[in-house]
Amino acid sequence: MPIDVSPVPQALRDAAYNNGQAVPSWSDTFTRWTAESAVIRERFAATMDVPFGPGERQKVDLYPAREAGAPCLVYFHGGYWMRNRREMFAVLGEGVMAHGWSVAMPGYTLAPEASLASIVAECSAALDLLAADGARHGIAGPLIVAGWSAGGHLAAIALSHEAVTAGLAISGIFELAPLAGTYLNENLRLTADEISDLSPLRRPSVMKPLGITYGDRELPALVANSHAFHASRQRAGAPGPLVPAAGADHFSILDTMRDPEGILTRMLLDLAP
Repeated sequence: MPIDVSPVPQALRDAAYNNGQAVPSWSDTFTRWTAESAVIRERFAATMDVPFGPGERQKVDLYPAREAGAPCLVYFHGGYWMRNRREMFAVLGEGVMAHGWSVAMPGYTLAPEASLASIVAECSAALDLLAADGARHGIAGPLIVAGWSAGGHLAAIALSHEAVTAGLAISGIFELAPLAGTYLNENLRLTADEISDLSPLRRPSVMKPLGITYGDRELPALVANSHAFHASRQRAGAPGPLVPAAGADHFSILDTMRDPEGILTRMLLDLAP
């Protein structure tokens, strides 16, 4: 099918998905998280950078719990599939780790070096590794995927992996077509097949629990994505709540994942079997 590019002016199309422009303080937050994450990664040095493929970013950082059978959060980072690194986000495991969970944080090759289809395949390969070899690293419990922004899209797709029990999609993109008409597509280079095959809103609903959440100060396009995806899953009878985070923007919503009693942490705990 042809890619539908809206007649809306380019500047408005770009602004509709430009989270950094909407929240200019995001870079300060990520700088702080990167430094704090380095301290956490050092505590788990023996299980950092476990390879699941030959690429430089095809590695997963593992934070095993005391009990190997504890639930494991598998977190996919965001950045519109073209920026950021898994190493920046170790702090986001703090909430569930306080409740005895393990955490796994896979990386993936970024666009434009990798297509979106390749990125999705790399995330699946990381889950294959955890399913086949996680126990050797102290992770043998149920896998619960989560992701934020572009990672919310990846988590929604990963829900279909046979090793995954449930998921949480945070401020995600669930319909890809509008991105083809924005500045993002310079690097994403979305094809018509990718838009059709990899938009969660166009795929059959996976009948596993999936929590969907967003900040109520998010850009309207992302709020609409979450509402539409949840409504689609409801129509199909798929389980999982839609939970807005009061007062949160696209970035501050992640603070509630660091907090052991935060909204995102509580949602994750509720997803554990």
